[in-house]
Amino acid sequence: MLPMNIDEIEAEVLKLAPQVRARLARKLLESLETLSDEEADRRDADWDSTPGSARPAADVLRDARAKLR
Repeated sequence: MLPMNIDEIEAEVLKLAPQVRARLARKLLESLETLSDEEADRRDADWDSTPGSARPAADVLRDARAKLR
């Protein structure tokens, strides 16, 4: 299975219940608040330099759903 692109991830997330989406939004915002600009740039460069290192979005969503239960 190929990793999902951002549009596919967004479509899947929008299928979640509103309460789950709100929880995910809080987690995402918290992760941005604690991430420095330098760290964000480093992660972006790392992401670009290692194609194929991402986990398939279906796996990430499955794990996220399991943690929300």
